[in-house]
Amino acid sequence: MEKENIVVGFDKKGHKVVVINNIMFFGIGSDFPDEFIHSQDTMAVRGPNAKAKANLVQGITHMVQIARKTKEVANLKEKNSKKAKQGWNRYLTRFALPVMNQENVIIYYNVYLATLIVRKNSRRQLYLYDIVHVKKEASIEFML
Repeated sequence: MEKENIVVGFDKKGHKVVVINNIMFFGIGSDFPDEFIHSQDTMAVRGPNAKAKANLVQGITHMVQIARKTKEVANLKEKNSKKAKQGWNRYLTRFALPVMNQENVIIYYNVYLATLIVRKNSRRQLYLYDIVHVKKEASIEFML
């Protein structure tokens, strides 16, 4: 298992910067809340995956810590042409939600996969933009 390397510092203008496993995140984009709630992916997700997406917000910090970069994509949409001048990065991550019995005791965890969409601005700074493709990983139930 790869050891996590987390460093918190400040850039030249005094903005907080988090570097996790050599990935430098400048934070959550100001457009994240609106995109997370109103994106095409959010509107399309249903059932247990919708509930999982609604609950994952509590663990964003940890999801970023374990995320692994999967792809870089050029910006193709006009609406993001100013904020994502250097394109997008996609990161695969996992999170788990507890399943409880009638006595409110956790009996196991359902594990979900998700993709973090991170935009790169003109200075190549990374900002979390959305979390998409939330799906239960059917082969894994984490037992206590």
